[in-house]
Amino acid sequence: MTGNDDADTTRSGETDHRITAVGSVLRASHLDEMPQLFNVIRGEMSLVGPRPERPFFVEQFADEVHGYGDRHRVKSGITGWSQVNGLVGDSSIEERARRDNWYIENWSLWSDLMIMLRTIPTMSKRDN
Repeated sequence: MTGNDDADTTRSGETDHRITAVGSVLRASHLDEMPQLFNVIRGEMSLVGPRPERPFFVEQFADEVHGYGDRHRVKSGITGWSQVNGLVGDSSIEERARRDNWYIENWSLWSDLMIMLRTIPTMSKRDN
């Protein structure tokens, strides 16, 4: 993406003018997610869990969406229940929070394995 002053408070979308040609390729191939593996290795993130959000939006969504803050009971993840169910990009924040909280309340090692396996075909379908 090109530099901008409002990166912390602006959500990106499929038609975001800030995305460069290289950025488009990185997003389409999901190589833009690779640096997050370092966060997993450092223990700051998990492979599976609710996707992280920027602090500005965490505050906004916590005020607007019932149960949004509950999803922060666990570490953020590179992939999660919401993502493998198609809730990416500009999808419903309410539905993401609901699914993230369901995942947390019903967590199992088996569900994490299934989510990771379902992530593989999901990656090839995602446009952004």
